Amino acid sequence: MQTGWKDTIAALATPPGVGAIGVIRVSGKDSFPVINQLFPSKDLEEVPSHTLHVGHLKEDNEVIDEVVLAIFRGPKSYTGEDVIEISCHGSFFIQQQILNILTSKGIRIAKPGEFTLRAFLNGKMDLAQAEAVADLIASNTEASRRTAIQNLRGGFSNALQQVRDEMLSFSALIELELDFSQEDVEFADRTRFYELLKTAEEKVQHLLYSFKLGNVIKNGVQVAIVGKPNAGKSTLLNALLNEDRAIVSDIAGTTRDTIEEQLNINGILFRLVDTAGIREHTDDVIEALGVERSMEKMKHADIVIYLFDISTITSEEIHSAIKQFKKAGSKYLLVANKTDRLSAEEHASWKNFPVVFISASRGENINELKQSLFEMSVENSLLGNDVIITNARHVDALNKVQESISEIKAGLDNSVPGDLLALDIRRCLHFLGEITGTITNEDQLDYIFSKFCIGK
Repeated sequence: MQTGWKDTIAALATPPGVGAIGVIRVSGKDSFPVINQLFPSKDLEEVPSHTLHVGHLKEDNEVIDEVVLAIFRGPKSYTGEDVIEISCHGSFFIQQQILNILTSKGIRIAKPGEFTLRAFLNGKMDLAQAEAVADLIASNTEASRRTAIQNLRGGFSNALQQVRDEMLSFSALIELELDFSQEDVEFADRTRFYELLKTAEEKVQHLLYSFKLGNVIKNGVQVAIVGKPNAGKSTLLNALLNEDRAIVSDIAGTTRDTIEEQLNINGILFRLVDTAGIREHTDDVIEALGVERSMEKMKHADIVIYLFDISTITSEEIHSAIKQFKKAGSKYLLVANKTDRLSAEEHASWKNFPVVFISASRGENINELKQSLFEMSVENSLLGNDVIITNARHVDALNKVQESISEIKAGLDNSVPGDLLALDIRRCLHFLGEITGTITNEDQLDYIFSKFCIGK
């Protein structure tokens, strides 16, 4: 059990700095006794839970601030303990003064994530749900918010619970067989268990597959816009952002360094990188460094937009670029710019190429380009009610669950003794328990909750 988790703790739950109000959260057995001393307007020990109370907070008969107290009695609170939230005026000085008074009366300042840690320790949520709280706070798009909410409500945990329950049931029957080993009896139906394992394996595989989309939702998609000088890369960036972010010029090599901006498309965050124009030979040292950085950005991009001037490019250059992208294993999108300069006949000659046709300067077909980027990112995955994994720790544990299931199936195929089969099942249950926190240790909890903000 975590040291000091029975202490009463307090922290600022709103961002530090000056604002209209600040909220100080207090949790623990001494919440009511201590704050009751500071709030003479009412006896907080007598008021019902989930109520608001207006009055003055005082210390030695001196008014500190006029506040609103929100009362939550355990276990019906976020942490499962007695909780009081103090809404005070947003002065940094007032907030610190209240915290100083609380600490002088034996209340400890909370560690990062300690309120949510207590919610976990008190059974208000499992570990996967607790991690979803951090994801929800960090969410910056509709898709990331929706995914975090779904996992906070137990979507991921519920997906694993049935597998774990059935495996626990079978494990108990195997253990029972061991007690009657001298009588050569089987209580556990191996055929039914094998079918359970196949179903479990499919569920785990589906969850692991979802991480690809989950990583996109959580971290966004890095898109490198590459092409020859004067292809219109900076104009395209400005068109996608609908603002003049990059300098546009007819002079080749204007962009000397990479420019990075963010764009939200259908709830997915795209990190756009406008790179220096790529040409093999340049006498300009600064431009050469820019080209080198462009190549580096291209290597690490999730998607590469290869932008070209359709009026000057040749089919040989297109084939050469495609060959380079395939060799590098890059996911690429061919985008033909300046299509307003083409005749209908010239336009038709490109029909055999998988190309998105745009005019960046006129803003033509920019929405079609955005849709293509979105579809390449989600790869036909549904952003609906499916459970989506966004946490690398969960992926590591699920990979181990998958390995354990394979070992159990191999054991069944080879008719291994019940005691060895029981060991493999326990190992699988251990990794399932690591995800939800049924099995955990203090070091793991310290690491997970240290990434939370103080006050949550």
